[in-house]
Amino acid sequence: MEVAETESSQGYELSHLDALEAEAIHIFREVAATFERPGMLFSGGKDSVVMFHVARKAFWPAPVPFPLMHVDTGHNFDEVIEYRDRVVAETGVRLVVSSVQDDIDAGRVVEQTGPGASRNRLQTAALLRGISDIGFDAVFGGARRDEEKARAKERIFSFRDEFGAWDPRAQRPELWHLYNGRHHKGEHIRVFPLSNWTELDIWQYIAREAISLPSIYYAHEREVVPRDGMLLAKTRFLEMIPGETVQTRQVRFRTVGDATCTGCVLSAAISVEKVIEEIEVTRLTERGATRADDRISEAGMEDRKKEGYF
Repeated sequence: MEVAETESSQGYELSHLDALEAEAIHIFREVAATFERPGMLFSGGKDSVVMFHVARKAFWPAPVPFPLMHVDTGHNFDEVIEYRDRVVAETGVRLVVSSVQDDIDAGRVVEQTGPGASRNRLQTAALLRGISDIGFDAVFGGARRDEEKARAKERIFSFRDEFGAWDPRAQRPELWHLYNGRHHKGEHIRVFPLSNWTELDIWQYIAREAISLPSIYYAHEREVVPRDGMLLAKTRFLEMIPGETVQTRQVRFRTVGDATCTGCVLSAAISVEKVIEEIEVTRLTERGATRADDRISEAGMEDRKKEGYF
């Protein structure tokens, strides 16, 4: 006998954002229950901010049961570092900073020099050192599958060997939301609770939850340098190429990374609602539009991930 749908039964249906949030909460709790020493990467970028917000919901009213780790290139946007420190002060969460500068000073990595140089690739050594020093056996990251084709290959639980390397051919099945976190000592699992979110989902969730972000995500006037089809912010870290000119434009950032390789886009979006309107009509992902480090080769991201990058 067919049962007519009632208003009360409709009340149990989850919205799209509620379903994504519930999946992420389940992942956080699964990791907390099965791993001894999890940690979360936190850059102050929109994805890590949303990830931390959901994590706080997952364990409320208890505090988040793991520390945050920032892999610091030393070439960050000032607004982002200020925001990171404010979040830590307001929430009382423990922050661990793994610094690229420490690796450079110790001779573990060699810094590039000259125009176009970036510390972005050097993050891998600092990341792996931070994971090893603290003994993390699981590390949350805010990567999403819609960002880039190599990230689209990732499972939610991504196994990394004792060298931190990722093998896309050795991914484990995740049928029925069953996650395999088995690993040996020295190995670890990268966990991506936002895998099934899109950039639009992120911003719609930010709007719904009234989440604050670093100011550079909204339109503002800034000195920029056109380079390779992108607009790079004129900062103390950017070395000019002869013939380049500095312009003042109204821009915003779609993603946050090393200031030397993260571009911005022309924009008049001064509010969350206006940003959502822009994203709804764009045809380029945020990394495809604004990340110079992804343009080194067709397989640039995948090659870095095999070396241990997130």
